[in-house]
Amino acid sequence: MRIRYFAWLRQRTGLAEEEVEPPAEVRTVADLKRWLGSRHPRFAETLAATGVVRCAVNQEYAEDDTPLGREDEVAFFPPVTGG
Repeated sequence: MRIRYFAWLRQRTGLAEEEVEPPAEVRTVADLKRWLGSRHPRFAETLAATGVVRCAVNQEYAEDDTPLGREDEVAFFPPVTGG
């Protein structure tokens, strides 16, 4: 699974992207967030604030209950604001 971090989330994780093999119990976006939070404590702090981080699976917006596959690309990014 490819994980990508955008904007200031890169600073929180220290990575722009990473290839991971989550354990079998990681089946949804919410599961992945918890697992990634255990790997990157500063990312976990950000996830604790509801609505601060958005997610896309295979370049489509995803909710916490979205199922994941082992070959998916998952991206995390802050909400986009217009001006």
